[in-house]
Amino acid sequence: MSMHYQQSEELLARALKTIPLGIQTFSKSKTQYPFGVSPFFIRKGKGSKVWDVDGNEYVDFVNGLCAVTLGYNDPDVAAAVRDQLEEGVIFSLPHPIEMQVAEKIVEMVPCADMVRFGKNGSDATAGSIRLARAYTQRDRVAVYGYHGCQDWYIGSTARNRGVPKAARDLTHTFLHNDSDSLAALLKQYPDQFAAVILEPMNAIELRPGFLEEVKALAHKRGALLVFDETITGFRYARGGAQEFFGVTPDLASFGKGLANGYPVSAIAGRGDVMKLMEEVFFSFTFGGETLSLAAALATMKKLQAKPVIETMTDTGRKVVSGVRERIAAAGLNETLSLTGHPTWSFLNFRDTGPYTQWQLKTLFMQEMLARGILILSTHNISYAHGEAEVAKLLKAYDEVLGILGESLRTSTLEKKLRCDTLVPLFKVR
Repeated sequence: MSMHYQQSEELLARALKTIPLGIQTFSKSKTQYPFGVSPFFIRKGKGSKVWDVDGNEYVDFVNGLCAVTLGYNDPDVAAAVRDQLEEGVIFSLPHPIEMQVAEKIVEMVPCADMVRFGKNGSDATAGSIRLARAYTQRDRVAVYGYHGCQDWYIGSTARNRGVPKAARDLTHTFLHNDSDSLAALLKQYPDQFAAVILEPMNAIELRPGFLEEVKALAHKRGALLVFDETITGFRYARGGAQEFFGVTPDLASFGKGLANGYPVSAIAGRGDVMKLMEEVFFSFTFGGETLSLAAALATMKKLQAKPVIETMTDTGRKVVSGVRERIAAAGLNETLSLTGHPTWSFLNFRDTGPYTQWQLKTLFMQEMLARGILILSTHNISYAHGEAEVAKLLKAYDEVLGILGESLRTSTLEKKLRCDTLVPLFKVR
């Protein structure tokens, strides 16, 4: 047992007795963090920082898997939630805050004429696909990127256990930045595709014109275009990636940063399509839960009133340029690369010499965590990240990339690991 993470490891052992995997979210589990050199439970967060159950402090570059955009325990969001708590959380009829948040989304998001709420990004993407199928009276879906845990999508990945083959057969993947691969799919099954759904951008920068081509192909074949903006929404721009790239989809899903970490998601889109929600069954007891909606309204108002997106983008650019400079200085351009948007950038590992990308990532995480940086392999920027946080991150990179480079040059990586190597996982981006 690691003394540095004793409480974490004891709690993990306890949790595994009553919770499969010991946690509710796959991407926060022991499959992602190397045992013996990682925390497994966080006690609290404030601004850019979190503290684990052993009292170790970290600058957090995971930020609740991109759910926290303003920073932990943002005072404006917390005040709105406290005020709403005095009125109540859930009622026997809707609370007016439902329409207030819907109106704010319509004000900010280009595609939004009408809005419906869920709790997780998976709710919103699944609802958008059900809606598209009802509207087009078709069944097939073309996908790129990650779209949640529901059967319609996860059946197309390696994590498809328990998903009926009939559901798996209706979802088809196409290649990012390759509109020809989408065109071939749509041609193979004429008049059968209800929707083309994609994350507008994730790890790979967009080829100019790609989103426009995807929209034209979808509409030519009678399918709806759906943007999954669970992460890009309220991160790339106030109106999401659709505003950032100037391409408006028929429907879009939002979550994560919509409420700075409170559990709410949304489907927004064209009025004629969204009106069909009166017949499509998309209904949740807690869809109108008021604390999360209060947090969403406060978050969006702050996005409009403060330079949140501009600051996050500027901070992210400093991270991207600083990390790229350090990768080059360490002679690791053949091993590491940095891609993505400044507010959500990806550190990519390549097999090098005798070592796999998973060995390299494990050593990277071990050493970054030891230096007080909570990170997987993305830099999820929040408004709370400032000059001090960027400086701490880059100082850690200076040291850790030096260790990585030396371990490759001297073939001593396995000697530097104080834990087992992470196991390869299914890849969706």
